[in-house]
Amino acid sequence: MKILITGISGMLGIDLYQTLREEYEVTGLDRRDFPCSPSPSVNKIDITDLEAVKELFSRLTPHFVIHAAAYTDVDGCEKDADKAYKVNALGTRNIALACQKLDIPLLYMSTDFVFRGDKEIPYDEFDEPAPMNIYGKSKLAGESYIKSFLSRYFIVRSSWLYGRWGKNFVATILKLAREKPVLKVVDDQVGSPTYTKDLSQQIKRLVATELYGIYHITNSGRCSWYEFAQEILKLAGIKGVKVAPITSEELARPAPRPKFSVLENCCLRLSLGNGMRHWNEALKDYVEDHLDCRCQAQPKQSRP
Repeated sequence: MKILITGISGMLGIDLYQTLREEYEVTGLDRRDFPCSPSPSVNKIDITDLEAVKELFSRLTPHFVIHAAAYTDVDGCEKDADKAYKVNALGTRNIALACQKLDIPLLYMSTDFVFRGDKEIPYDEFDEPAPMNIYGKSKLAGESYIKSFLSRYFIVRSSWLYGRWGKNFVATILKLAREKPVLKVVDDQVGSPTYTKDLSQQIKRLVATELYGIYHITNSGRCSWYEFAQEILKLAGIKGVKVAPITSEELARPAPRPKFSVLENCCLRLSLGNGMRHWNEALKDYVEDHLDCRCQAQPKQSRP
C-alpha cells in the first residue's frame, strides 16, 4: 500500500515515516527538506493550491493519505487569521477533495484546541467542540470539510506533542534550563503530554483498519505545564534550576488557551484497546533515548 504523508518533514511526520516505512511505501509532501536519513521522496507543493494538490495526487496515486501538515503557531494564527484558515481549513479542504477524486481514505491530524477547556473531566469524541482561539477554529473547520467530502476518514485529535525532531516544549525547557536559573511556567493549564513516537504507533494501528471516525489519542494521565517542566528537568538530571509557577494571565499571550484540555481515548479503547502508556513513562523513554542526560544546567552566578 502506498501512503502519502503531508507535513512529512515535521516533528510528527518524521516519526510517522519511520514507523510506517517498513510495512508501506511512503512518500511525502512538505515545503521543507527531510532532516534525517533514511529519507523518503518529498514533493514540495503548497497545499493551498488546489490544482497543484490534485495534480500531485493523480501522479502519485496513493492508496491512503495522512494529513499532518498545518499552521501550528497558535499565537501566529491569532495574529493572522487569514493564514490560519487558508492553511488549516482550505488546505485541508484541498487534500480532502483530492482524496475524494481518487476515492481513497484520509487520516487528518487535529487538536485538543477544538475544545474550550471549561470542563473538569476529560473530553471524549462525543463532546461538542467549541474552540476559543483561531487555531482551534481553523482546525475544526478542517474537520468539517473532511466530513463534508469524505465517507472514509479518521480524524485524530491529540495534544501537547513533543518528539525528537522540531520545536517542542521539552526541547525548549531543556534549552532554557541551560541559560536561566529560573524558569517561569504556566500552572493553570492542564493537558496530556504526548510523545509523537507513541502517537505514530497508534496511527499505524488505525491505518490497518476500516474503523473510520473520530479518535482521541494521547498518552494517559494529566499534568500542568509547570508539572511537566519539573518532570523534564528531573528526568534529564538537571539540577540548580528553579521552576516557578505563573498564571496564564501573567504570560499574556495573544491567543487564549484552554485551561483543561485533557482528552479521553474512548474510541481508541473501545475499537482497538487503548495502548497508550502514561505520559511520565513516555517522557522517560524520550529523555533516555534522545537527550544527553549528562549535561547539567548550572544557574548563572550573580555579580557581587
